[in-house]
Amino acid sequence: MQLSSLDVRRYDVWLVATTCLAFICFVIVALNVLPAKNDGERISDLAYYADPQATQTLPTLSSVPDGEWTSIQNPINLGMDHAPYWFRFTVPPTAESAAHYLLEVSYPLLDEVMVAVFAENMLDPMVTYQSGDGQQFSQRAISHRSLLFPLPDSASPLTIVIRAKTAGTIRLPLRIWKEREFIEHTPKQSLVMGVFFGFLAAMGVSNFFLFVTTRSRSFLAYSGYVFSLGLTLASLHGFGYAYLWSEQAWFQERAVALFANATIVFALIFTRMLLPIKRTMPRMERLLRITIILFAVNIVIGLFLPYAFLIKIFLIMLSVVVMLTLSLGVWLSLKGVVIARYFSIAWAVLLLSGLTASLDNLHIVDLSISSNYLVMLGASIETILLAFVVAISYSHNRDEMFDAQARALTEEKNANRAKEDLLEVQQRYQSDLEYKVEERTLELEITLRELSEVNRELETLNTIDSLTGIKNRRHFDKRLKAEGRRSRREQTPLSLAMIDIDHFKQINDRFGHVAGDACIKHTANVLKDQLRRPSDDVCRIGGEEYALILPNTDNQGARMVVENMRAMLEDTPIEFEGQQIHMTMSAGVATTTIAFEEHELALLKEADRQLYSAKQAGRNQVVAHQLLSE
Repeated sequence: MQLSSLDVRRYDVWLVATTCLAFICFVIVALNVLPAKNDGERISDLAYYADPQATQTLPTLSSVPDGEWTSIQNPINLGMDHAPYWFRFTVPPTAESAAHYLLEVSYPLLDEVMVAVFAENMLDPMVTYQSGDGQQFSQRAISHRSLLFPLPDSASPLTIVIRAKTAGTIRLPLRIWKEREFIEHTPKQSLVMGVFFGFLAAMGVSNFFLFVTTRSRSFLAYSGYVFSLGLTLASLHGFGYAYLWSEQAWFQERAVALFANATIVFALIFTRMLLPIKRTMPRMERLLRITIILFAVNIVIGLFLPYAFLIKIFLIMLSVVVMLTLSLGVWLSLKGVVIARYFSIAWAVLLLSGLTASLDNLHIVDLSISSNYLVMLGASIETILLAFVVAISYSHNRDEMFDAQARALTEEKNANRAKEDLLEVQQRYQSDLEYKVEERTLELEITLRELSEVNRELETLNTIDSLTGIKNRRHFDKRLKAEGRRSRREQTPLSLAMIDIDHFKQINDRFGHVAGDACIKHTANVLKDQLRRPSDDVCRIGGEEYALILPNTDNQGARMVVENMRAMLEDTPIEFEGQQIHMTMSAGVATTTIAFEEHELALLKEADRQLYSAKQAGRNQVVAHQLLSE
């Protein structure tokens, strides 16, 4: 996409303003609304014990020597492991305060979590809980998106033992809350999450309505990306299981993989539509199509294969795709594609927020707020910037359409003015002849004869396309009506073909309008040279579109004639300024025997419908249909 320097400066100002506004809003929210990452009571003497053979049970766990327990820092992150892990830690007496205590495991994707609370020994637990997304949401001790467990009141320190087993990552961000503090914390978190998911929903719905009204598929792809991203994050944070599919434990185990793959599918489709990859890098465009198919296949097999297998495949493919997509955007930006620059910035923001969150999880950096909120910030800014990119693309395409309409209107006005000039000349000649009729009868007869010849030449010129030399739309309309009457009178079949040069706009964009005119003339000559009967006629009806009238020709014969034209055009590229321009065409053929007045218009619509079908089927082909007589 080529934008003027004024447009680029204007869009840069909007880009900076939008990014700064989103960042300022986040800072305000972070300082006044977001809870701190270390809210809640701190946990000490945390240790874990790996049970790869799954031989330990709660009664036998007390026999494990202390030397086999390994100290670990909170939040716990042991990576992906299928084996069960045991964790233990102590909390101060809970009966010394009037407040009740809650244990939160703020990672809702664990499959199986068992919590046992001991007061004085490890033999008889005061209370045990079973939770995790492997069981129904209604069976949780407290109906909350996180794994939340009430702790009993005790005058002595409590020992808490947790057994965790999952097909994904062994991750346990643990917090001990006073009930009042948790109640105060929850509305703040719900506010942030509600604003974030409400924003994503609003962006998705608004762009879907833009697709409905404009029929621009880039809005649809962007809308699908936003909805999939929102559902992915809702699954990761437990909101999906809490509010959308609470009784579908089997779906919860696969939701992250399914929605994450769908997010990448829509992101890649959006990338193909937005960036000029097909024109500049055909091989890369084919690679993107294959990648889209692979992620789509992952969605299907994600309903059957284990989550652990799927998520590993997804993470590997995601790493490749993210680097590939960002590299494409940067490369096209360096090539001068302005829209690619904004696209790269949007993806870079999301990657930077994800990288910072990863560093925080690895304790390399220490953020004052949860890294989840940073990822949400990155997703929000990226969503805004991508919406901005879509708007730029649509605005530019709309301006090009308006410019083309303005040029067509100017040409039509010039043509009408030329006709008026010709009529004015004709009227002047006629007035002069009438004035001299009595004195110069012989000259009048000669002049009238000459005028008649001029009129015939003008009529002939009015039916000839000035660029290609073949018949124009005016001639086509008259000839179609005449052949329709003839078909109705003689009960003979009439075939009509609508022909369009494939990807003509790309030829104009790449080689210029002079080359485009040469391609139009070359196509007209190829079509005209393939006609074998004087009764057959080819006309240029506008732009790169042609129409072919084949009287007394059945559907099969008409299809063969047009197929020969298609093959000849494909095999005869045009030479222009030392370059070969290869062209193909799509055609729709319709045949019927005219049965009533205006029937030929239905034939024209059917041929145009078949042309649309040929384009939808991939172009460079002929689609024919026999229209039934009514």
